[in-house]
Amino acid sequence: MPFSGFDIVIPVLVVLVLLLLFSGIKTVPQGFNFTVERFGRYTRTLTPGLNLIVPFIDRIGAKMNMMEQVLDVPTQEVITRDNAIVAVDGVAFYQVLTAAQAAYQVSGLQNAILNLTMTNIRSVMGSMDLDELLSNRDTINEKLLHIVDDAASPWGIKMTRVEIKDINPPANLVESMARQMMAERNKRAQILEAEGLKQAEILQAEGRREAAFRDAEARERAAEAEARATQVVSEAIAAGDVQAVNYFVAQKYTDAIAKIGSSSNNKIVLMPFEASSLIGSLGGIGSIAREVFGEGGGQQSAQRQPRVSAGRPPRTGPEQG
Repeated sequence: MPFSGFDIVIPVLVVLVLLLLFSGIKTVPQGFNFTVERFGRYTRTLTPGLNLIVPFIDRIGAKMNMMEQVLDVPTQEVITRDNAIVAVDGVAFYQVLTAAQAAYQVSGLQNAILNLTMTNIRSVMGSMDLDELLSNRDTINEKLLHIVDDAASPWGIKMTRVEIKDINPPANLVESMARQMMAERNKRAQILEAEGLKQAEILQAEGRREAAFRDAEARERAAEAEARATQVVSEAIAAGDVQAVNYFVAQKYTDAIAKIGSSSNNKIVLMPFEASSLIGSLGGIGSIAREVFGEGGGQQSAQRQPRVSAGRPPRTGPEQG
């Protein structure tokens, strides 16, 4: 059966309709926005997913990446306020917020951001001294971010971070800075050492003062004790107590013999006095001890112990009746 012209037109029309439908269907991937232009004029923005446009009337204008992007800032030379030349490079992060503004407000978005960032790096870092430049990198980054973000906001983008990666002064300047740092550290070390010696001398002086005060206090206490002992003995002598005199003399006598015997220079000790004197003094001490601890009455002890004069120790032997 032969085909007529109508039978051929119908399939062709169906194919054309399908092609028109497929050309009007646009799929936008996640993270992108497409702008739609009608006869060359922006009309709307296509978001991620399935979208429909009018074939042959509407067309896709710009495909904008809406994800955060990174842009390397190349190395450039910057002259600081104190006329030091340093090589600086950095990195910038930005994100497109409005696809239409990023597509139609500026030509060459990345190139515009790059040049804007480099210009402001020279402006910000050129207003600072070298020492301030090397020690305040966070402040520089903050200033750059604020300035570049304000300048790029009409383009529909948001500057998220602007970071300075490297600051490289010339080699001779680095050497000079190293010598300066070494001199400064030596100065601090000498100051600390001097302060340590000063503090040590102060502590030693305070220690000597405290020791002298304690020695004087000890001598004062010893003098008070000696004066008190002398007063007690004097009162006992005034009251007629000969035993107190014997005790006092024996104590001094014993101390003198101990000092002589303990001398490291003498091997033989010559005593130009009678040994019986010491024995008599010790006897007097024993009599006093017996009276104190109650071993016999005071009258009986006096009868057992011979009378001793204050000027001479008692005699021992067969001559004593």
